[in-house]
Amino acid sequence: MSGDAGRRPQSLQRRLLLAVLVAAPLLWAITVGVATDSAQTEVDEMFDSELIRLAGTVHGALSGMAAKGELTEIELKPPAEGGTGAAELEDMGLAAWDGDGRPLLYDEQGARLPWRRDASGFVDLQVDGIAWRVYYQQAADGRWSVAAAQRQEERDELIWGLLSGQLAPWLLMLPALLLALAWASRRALEPVRRIAGDLEGRDADSLRPLPLDETPSELRPIVGSMNALFERIEAARQRERRFTADAAHELRTPLALLRAQWDVARNSSDPGERAHAEGRLEAGIARMDRLVSQMLALSRVEAAEGLPQRRPVDWVPIVGQVMSDTLPLAERRRIELGCDWPEPPAQPLPLDGDPALLEILLRNLVDNATRYAPEGGSVTVVFEPDALRVENDGPPLAPELLQRLGERFRRPEGQAESGSGLGVSIVQRIAVLHGLEMRYGARADGTGVVARVGRVATGPAEHRGHRDAR
Repeated sequence: MSGDAGRRPQSLQRRLLLAVLVAAPLLWAITVGVATDSAQTEVDEMFDSELIRLAGTVHGALSGMAAKGELTEIELKPPAEGGTGAAELEDMGLAAWDGDGRPLLYDEQGARLPWRRDASGFVDLQVDGIAWRVYYQQAADGRWSVAAAQRQEERDELIWGLLSGQLAPWLLMLPALLLALAWASRRALEPVRRIAGDLEGRDADSLRPLPLDETPSELRPIVGSMNALFERIEAARQRERRFTADAAHELRTPLALLRAQWDVARNSSDPGERAHAEGRLEAGIARMDRLVSQMLALSRVEAAEGLPQRRPVDWVPIVGQVMSDTLPLAERRRIELGCDWPEPPAQPLPLDGDPALLEILLRNLVDNATRYAPEGGSVTVVFEPDALRVENDGPPLAPELLQRLGERFRRPEGQAESGSGLGVSIVQRIAVLHGLEMRYGARADGTGVVARVGRVATGPAEHRGHRDAR
């Protein structure tokens, strides 16, 4: 067994949990990235504004000193111990220089900042291996320049302090979230387990539909498809049972007659009696062959959910084959076969369908018309642009007989020709598969028997035979 064949598929619940385990850290990382960028922007904006204000304050002080002529070097000393509160002075730096780069004002950290003659605005520097954010501002007359600086580390600490306060609780809640998702997914998949339990508890003959009332909307298409499948299986089983019962019923009598005729032919010493028995035996075999063929054809068309193939139908070869197949019977009964085609450019019943099934349909119609027509009469296939008709010269059918046309294994009484009583059922089913309807009636003058298959029903004296032969 290959690895793929031996690997059991994962459950939906496990797939959901794995998806969460993968998606949660990924989304967390994306959230951290976005939050970090946003916090970095806000912190930079806040501290940069403070550096600008500090540099402006120093400029103001230097301007006052210059006006009094007191512009000298000033070193800022840190306050006494404990006088800074919670501030960390080593994270800030302040310095000022004259136009020649001589220090004018500086504190302990500012003394390390480099003088830059033309520097203006924010500059990121590395001083003694420490990253600084420095704001340079030049005097309008170029007499001095001021630099206010802050360690980048101070900003990073603030950013991560803000983020850790938000992310730590989320990380601590992740296991609880996964447990909650596991419970929720198990509850959400309960209808699936209920359906599986219902199906597992059934016996092989139970095809009752699954209930849709309590089925979630996401599962209704699947449950509906399963119920439709159950219906098709039940219909197929009913057809099989009906076919088996019909076959057992209809074959019992012919088989008994064949056995009796065989016993007569085998044991009789009278040549005439033996010849008569052999003739009856041959006729019985022919009837048996026709019955089996018709039953198989009916079983085939009844089992069809739709047409196995659909293409434009050419009626010429179909009619030729049907006439050739029916010719021996027509010659024996001295029936004249004919076909009337519509005048060009009209086409004979344009149709997309299955030519093989339509050949069966036409063969049954012509065969029935030939068997039940008076000897020496005629059978005509008439094509119209929207229908086809099969007519013979027989007497019009009685209303009570029209009502029962299409019943299986039922044939009119007093018939000398053999038959199975299935031909009309076969024709009806094939017509339904092609979206057609079938009607029976007489000619316009009230004579003969007409079987009409087409899209549009006409004629007040016709009887509709559009009964689904399922």
